[in-house]
Amino acid sequence: MVFAAPNDALARAEGVLDADPTPLHASVAHQVIGIWQRDWGDMRIALYHLRRARDLAARAESADREADVLAALGVALVHAGRTQQGLAALERGVERGSGHTRARVLFRRAYARWVLGHHREALEDVRKAIPVLRQMEDVIWTARALTLRATVHLAVGAVDRADADFTAAEALWDTTGQEHDKADAVESRGLAAFRSGDIPAALRLLDEAEERYAKLGTPTFMLNIRRCEVLMAAGLAREALTEADAAIAVLDGIGGQSTRKAELLLAAARAARLAGEAHTAIARADMAVRLFAGQRRGWWETHARLVLIEARVAAGRSSGRLVADTAAVAERLASFGAPAAPEASLLAGRIALGLGWRADAEQHLAVAARSRRSGPPLARMTGWAAQALRAQAAGSGRGVLEACRRGLDVLDAHRMTLGASELRARATEQGAELAALAQQASLDSGSPRRLLVWSERWRATALSTPPTRPPADPELQSNLTAFREIAARAEAARMEARPVPALEREQRRLEREIRSRTLHMRGDTPGDGHRFDPGRLLERLGDDVRLAELAVLDGRVQVLLCGQGRVRRYEAGLLADAEREAEHVQAGLRRLAHPGAEGRLPVVEAAGRRLEELLLGPAAAHLGDGPVVVVPPGRLHRVPWALLPSLRERVLSVSPSASSWLRARETEPPPGGRHVLVRGPGLATGGAEVPHLAGRYGGSVVLEYADARVPRVLEELDGAELAHIAAHGTFRADSPLFSDLRMADGPLIVHDFERLDRSPYRIILSCCDTARFASVGADELLGLVTALLPLGTAGVVASSAPVNDAAVVPLMLALHKGLSQGLSLAEALRDARAALPGDALHQATGWAFSAFGAA
Repeated sequence: MVFAAPNDALARAEGVLDADPTPLHASVAHQVIGIWQRDWGDMRIALYHLRRARDLAARAESADREADVLAALGVALVHAGRTQQGLAALERGVERGSGHTRARVLFRRAYARWVLGHHREALEDVRKAIPVLRQMEDVIWTARALTLRATVHLAVGAVDRADADFTAAEALWDTTGQEHDKADAVESRGLAAFRSGDIPAALRLLDEAEERYAKLGTPTFMLNIRRCEVLMAAGLAREALTEADAAIAVLDGIGGQSTRKAELLLAAARAARLAGEAHTAIARADMAVRLFAGQRRGWWETHARLVLIEARVAAGRSSGRLVADTAAVAERLASFGAPAAPEASLLAGRIALGLGWRADAEQHLAVAARSRRSGPPLARMTGWAAQALRAQAAGSGRGVLEACRRGLDVLDAHRMTLGASELRARATEQGAELAALAQQASLDSGSPRRLLVWSERWRATALSTPPTRPPADPELQSNLTAFREIAARAEAARMEARPVPALEREQRRLEREIRSRTLHMRGDTPGDGHRFDPGRLLERLGDDVRLAELAVLDGRVQVLLCGQGRVRRYEAGLLADAEREAEHVQAGLRRLAHPGAEGRLPVVEAAGRRLEELLLGPAAAHLGDGPVVVVPPGRLHRVPWALLPSLRERVLSVSPSASSWLRARETEPPPGGRHVLVRGPGLATGGAEVPHLAGRYGGSVVLEYADARVPRVLEELDGAELAHIAAHGTFRADSPLFSDLRMADGPLIVHDFERLDRSPYRIILSCCDTARFASVGADELLGLVTALLPLGTAGVVASSAPVNDAAVVPLMLALHKGLSQGLSLAEALRDARAALPGDALHQATGWAFSAFGAA
C-alpha cells in the first residue's frame, strides 16, 4: 500500500502501532513508516524505524520477514551514503530469504546496485528475480523488476532492450492500483523517450508523472534529476540549474537521501556549465565528486569528474595534467560502458590540441570519432565534432567541411522533431562548434562564396520552417484565455496602485502551463533537404541590390557583400566593440524619445559613425547606389541600421538570414487584399494614425476599443494582406515568446501569433520595442517579428528602441502614403523618414524603425 496510497499507508501503519500489535505486525508497521521516510522524508527517522522493524522481525522468528526488512534497510543505508553497511544488510537479506521473498530481496539489491552504478551486477540480480516473481504470479514485483531492468539498460545505452521491458511493465501496471509505481513508470517512459532523442515526448511524460506524484503528495527528486537532463538537452540550461538548486534546498530541508543530493549536485553542475557559469559548475561538481566518493559510487563519481574537468576548461584552465585526468576519466567511463565516454575522449583531444600535442590529440579524437556512426543524435554529433577536429589538425579543409556537414545534418534531423520554435532555436547551440569550424575552414580557403554558404548553414535556422501549429487543445486555449484575463487585471491594478502579488503569481503559473504545453509539441515538418544556393541569391539581387551578411569569426566581423553576380569579403571591427557601441546608441535613442534632449543628437550620430566603421568597415564604400539588405548576427539585433551614415538615406531592409530574405522575396500576397487596422488601449496619442488610415484604405477592417480583443484580432489577421497594429508592446527578455501587444482584453502574445494559419503578408507595428529579440542558441532570435516571418509574413516594420508616441503618428502616415503608391515597406520607410521634421525627436523616431523581410 505504501506505493499505492503513500499517505494512507503511513496513517494505517501509525494506527497499527497505537494498537499494541504483535512483534510481527509491529515489524510490518515500522517497515512501512521507514520506507515512507526513506523515499519522501527524513533518512534518520527512516533508519530508526527500519532497524526497529528488523529487531521485531527477529523477535517474531520469521526469517522471511527479517529478510524483507533487511532489504528495505539496506536500500535506505545505501541512500544515506553508508554503502558498505547497506550492501551487507542486503547480502544478509539474500541469505535469510527463500523462494518468493528471496526474489524480492534480489530485486532490492539490484536496485541498490543500480543506484551505486554497478550495472552488470544489478542486471544479474534482476534476471535471477524475474522468473521467480513471474512463477509466483506476483504482478506488482514483476512490473517493478522489469522497470528496473529497463532503467539499467538505459544507463548503459541499450535503448531497444529498455523499451521492450518498459512496454511489458506498463501492461502489468495497468492491472494494478499501485499509483506511485504507475507514476514512476510514466517517468521512466519519459526517460526512455529522452534517450531515444524524442525531447517533446520526454517533457510531456515527465510533466504527466509530476501531475500523478502531486496527487499523491510525494516529493519528486528523481523526476527533478531526469527533467534537468531533458531541459539541458533542449537548450534550457538555466531552467535546469534553477530546478536542481530548488530540489537540493527541499531535500536538505527534510533531511532526505544523500544519494539523491549527490545526483542533483551533478545535474546542477552540468546545467551551470552549459549556462556559462563555470565557477558555479566547479563548486557543484566538486561537492558531487566528494559525495559520490564517500558513497563508493564509482560510476557516478567518474561522471562528476568529467563535468568538473569540463567546468575547469570552461574557466580557462589547460595543462598536461588535465589531459591525463580527462583521458583517465574517458577510459574509466568506457570500462563502465557509459554513453558519456566519447564526450570525455573529445574533451581530452580538445585540451591536447590547445597545448599543441598533436599525437595525443589524434589518439583521443580517434576514439571519440567512433560514436559518429550510431546512437542518439547528440552522441553522433560528438563523434562528428571529433572527426572535424581531426581533419583540422591534419590540415584538411575538405575533411573539416565534410565532418561539419554530416554533424549538422544529424542535428537538423533532430531539430525537426521539435515542434516549438523555442526548442528549435535553442537546439542550434549543439551545433555551434561545428558551424564555427566550418566557417573558419571556409575563411582559410579564401572563398567568400563558401564562407557565405556556411554562414547561412547555421543562421536563423529556427525560421526556416513554421513552428508546429498548436493543436486544438482545450486546456491550452483555456490557459491562454485565463492568462490574458489575469494579465489585464494585474495591469489595471498597477495603474490604480493596488497590490498585485497574488495576480502576478497566478500569471506566472499560467505562463508555465502554456509554455509547458507548447514544448510538448512534436515537429510535423520534416526537413525538405533544401540547401542555400548563393547563385539563386545573386540572381534575385540583380545588379542594383546589395546584401551584406555579417559573419563573426574569432570575435571579428566579416562582411560578405553580395551583388552584381559575386560575393566579396571585407574585414570590419570587433564584435564586442560593436555591441558596446550599440548599447550606447540605444541609451541615446531612449533619451531622444523625450522632448528636450536635442543635445544628445550629435552624440548619437557620432556613435552611428563608429558603428559603421565597426560593422561595415571598408564594405561601406562598395554598397553601390541601390537598395541594401543587412543580415546581422543575432547579437547585433538591436542596432538601428538606418543610423549608419552610408545606410541613412537608402532603401534599407534587415533580415535574419539571406535564406529568409529569399523566401520573403518569393512569397506571394494572399488573395482578397484585406487590410486590418488595430488600435489598442493606453497609447498617449490614442493611436491617432488609425482613423486617418481607415479613411485611406476604404473597406478596411478597423478594430478598436472593445472590438480590439485578441480572438477577434487573430481572426482578422489570419491571411490579411496588410495589418497595422497601434498598441503598446512589451518585450520579455526572460521569456521572449510572452512578449506582447496590449489589446482591450489583455496581451496578444507570440504564442497567439503561432496559432495563425498564415500571418499577414505585411504587418506594421507602430509601438516601442516590437523589434527586440532574445538571442539564443547558435545564432537565433526569438521575438514578435521572428514569430511572424516563418508564418507567411514577407515584410514587417517595427521598432528596436523606445519611441515617442506623438512622433510616430506622422511617420506612420507618411509610410502608408508610400505603400498606397505601390512602394515596398523599405522604400516607403525611407521616404517617410525623409518627410519627417528635421528636429532630434523625429529623426530619432525614424532611426528606431526598421523594415524586415522583402515585401
